[in-house]
Amino acid sequence: MTSLAPDLARIESDRRAPMQEAALNVSEVAELAETTAPDPARDKGPPAEAGAGSPAAGVETPAQRKSSVLSAVARAVSAPGLLPTAIRRLMALVLGVVLWHLAVVNEFNVIINFENVSSPLEVWASFQKQLAGTMFYKHVGVSLQRIAIAYAIAAALGILIGLAMGRSRIAYDFIMPYVEILRPIPAVAWIPLAILMWPTEESSIIYITFLGALFPIILNTIAGVQQTPEVLVRAARSLGARNLQIFRHVVLPAALPSIATGLSIGMGVAWFSLLAGEIISGQYGIGYFTWTAYHLIKYEDIIVGMLTIGFLGTASTMAVTAATRPFLRWQQKAR
Repeated sequence: MTSLAPDLARIESDRRAPMQEAALNVSEVAELAETTAPDPARDKGPPAEAGAGSPAAGVETPAQRKSSVLSAVARAVSAPGLLPTAIRRLMALVLGVVLWHLAVVNEFNVIINFENVSSPLEVWASFQKQLAGTMFYKHVGVSLQRIAIAYAIAAALGILIGLAMGRSRIAYDFIMPYVEILRPIPAVAWIPLAILMWPTEESSIIYITFLGALFPIILNTIAGVQQTPEVLVRAARSLGARNLQIFRHVVLPAALPSIATGLSIGMGVAWFSLLAGEIISGQYGIGYFTWTAYHLIKYEDIIVGMLTIGFLGTASTMAVTAATRPFLRWQQKAR
């Protein structure tokens, strides 16, 4: 033990040497900065005489004041953590509305033509007019009902099918060819066959919406199951866990992030498919409202319908994210 003491002392000395050298370098740089820093009292020359065209010394011009205000606002917006995320996103939306208004007022016509586009004020007036009636609420309610039915069925079947395909090679080989063939078919192409297959237009629209949401949920569930770390499965099996226990406590929690992503993507595609069905074969719904406004040449109602679709889709996706968040608490704790 005594023979090792000098060696340990020498190793400790060698380890501290670079740190001491770095500290000396820092102190030297600080002294150099103090000696070379400009001294206002030393460097200030004789006061400049204010001429006819030059501002007085120490007086800020309006242009300089405007530039300083703009730079301060830019620094405040770009500084991370200074403004909440919600405020920055709201400012981005306000900026988009302002640009939209300027393009309409100035009749912007470069590549994109804004001459026949309604202004934000006209759209807002039309939206208030729709809210004063009852038919607009019926269109929104019918669309929400169709989305709820079709999405609930697609979520249940999509997760079950994806879990089976992810865990069973036989199920994957039998079902995947159908998924790959049917998935690229757009919702509009399903409309004629859906009308022939289903007894009512309502059921055909729900079926089209169901197909749109189904495939993203299946594929993301398969990806989540297949990405489960195999070392966790082997560890659970070595501890005596049965296949059902491994599936419940290992595979399913590992696949939940991908399943949540698939549910969010499926909701967005469900709205896209729903609107395609309502435009072609519906009598009610926000898609039917938008298409009717186009035929009646009510440009402001077209934008009202489009923005309503966007807000409903965003709200429904946020609802799905909020519903799946409690199941992902283990992931947040791991971070």
